[in-house]
Amino acid sequence: MSLAGRVALVPGGTGALGQAVSLRLLAGGATVAIPYIAERERDWLVTRVPPGDRDRLHTEAVDATDVEAMAAFAARTVATLGRLDILVTAVGGFVGGPLLETDAGTWRRMLDLNLTSAFVAARAALPHMVAAGWGRIVFVASRAVVPPAGGFIAYTVAKAGVVALAQALAAETRGCGVTVNAVLPSTMDTEANRAAMPDADWSAWVPVEAVAEAIATLVRPESTHITGTLLAI
Repeated sequence: MSLAGRVALVPGGTGALGQAVSLRLLAGGATVAIPYIAERERDWLVTRVPPGDRDRLHTEAVDATDVEAMAAFAARTVATLGRLDILVTAVGGFVGGPLLETDAGTWRRMLDLNLTSAFVAARAALPHMVAAGWGRIVFVASRAVVPPAGGFIAYTVAKAGVVALAQALAAETRGCGVTVNAVLPSTMDTEANRAAMPDADWSAWVPVEAVAEAIATLVRPESTHITGTLLAI
């Protein structure tokens, strides 16, 4: 599976899942552009990239929830690298709690991180894909919100919104050469999740590499007929 010559934009590409995605796309031959805010995560990612792939990794400090900043970053990516073929939205966060224990700040934070970031990224990348007549967009939603579950209302609504965004945008882009899909991971095996749930059975959790592999399948050139799909992992 070769992604040689393709350029991928990966907001959240320095996080736990984002790093797995970025490394997988780089291994496939793609060039990866990452807007980031956590410098420590960015530095850690760089140490994990094989030396031979580092010239295809491009990072810049950008707020992935800022519409204008992301549009400008996407435009700079195209101006520098000549194209923008792939978008994977890996920005996200989790705070639990039922509705009566969820304050307005938590509600807005979950929507910004999980849903607004996906909208902002798609709005920044899609014009370049439509102009080129080719593109692959993969949103990261959650298996836990299909069907919606109680107990973590802000996160549930935000990720359910990502599912709706993916399906609606897939309908909007039919005939444009752009595919739009979403992956829905169950609980992923990350350091943060292990710290939050120390007594859980980690062996049943999904490795971030498995999610990255599924995403790599959806963005390959051969997946041109797969769009509007919700892929549970």
